[in-house]
Amino acid sequence: MQVGGKHDGGIVQLGRDVGRAGGGALIFSLPMLMTMEMWELGLYLDRMRLLVLVLVALPMLVLLSRRIGIESTRNWRDDVLDAALALGISAVVCLVVLALFGLIGPQEPVDVMIGKIAIQMVPASIGALLARSQFAGSSGEDDESPKEARETYGGELFLMGIGALFLGLNVAPTEEMMLISYQMSEWHALALLVLSIGLMHAFVFAVGFAGGSPTSPEEPWWSPFLRLTLPGYVIAMVMSLLLLWVFARLDGQEIDSIVMTAVVLAFPSALGAAAARLVL
Repeated sequence: MQVGGKHDGGIVQLGRDVGRAGGGALIFSLPMLMTMEMWELGLYLDRMRLLVLVLVALPMLVLLSRRIGIESTRNWRDDVLDAALALGISAVVCLVVLALFGLIGPQEPVDVMIGKIAIQMVPASIGALLARSQFAGSSGEDDESPKEARETYGGELFLMGIGALFLGLNVAPTEEMMLISYQMSEWHALALLVLSIGLMHAFVFAVGFAGGSPTSPEEPWWSPFLRLTLPGYVIAMVMSLLLLWVFARLDGQEIDSIVMTAVVLAFPSALGAAAARLVL
């Protein structure tokens, strides 16, 4: 009877974890599931570019599972399985929501359906993995997770990459982002770049948000700026350029237009990078 009770408890816990992951996938992906540009991109986006996005996201999901994950993991094999579970849950969530919206159906070609679902799976899978840290109850069942060990330098940069990728994904497909870059002058772009870096530094070190990293009196102000803020902005810029390429926003553009567009997208990406260090 005791064995059966433990087995039943494991099934209940698994169902709870999967349900929580599904909720996280829905909440994190819903803005993009209801964005027209994402529907169109799933229709005509080059499948090779979409594959690159998924391949870039896969190791990030495994590493994110290592830190948080849907379930407690003990080794890299568990982390890979956890990331695969997150992708599977995300695919089901995106399929159901898009079908309910009438955006996919049996009349559509299989490759179109796969494209529409796959492009939504990356943000949804991030939400599925983050659900445990954001939505876990205080009953003690998740007291040991997420891992509370002090982050390494590489771990902090990785979290900034996750935040930049997620928030950038929300903006990169939209026409408004391109229109903003066309309206701006070089001085506007420079001011936006300075503002992005300044806000990144202020959010984490200066303003005192919960989860921030206040500097010690012995540490000069420029040390965390050079060690984390500037590398974080570089990560946000790299993620922005990757997303712009994936979504075909750089095709046929001159170098100055590419820089302007990247600076615009790096603004939300930089805020996402800073926020990731606060909430994860």
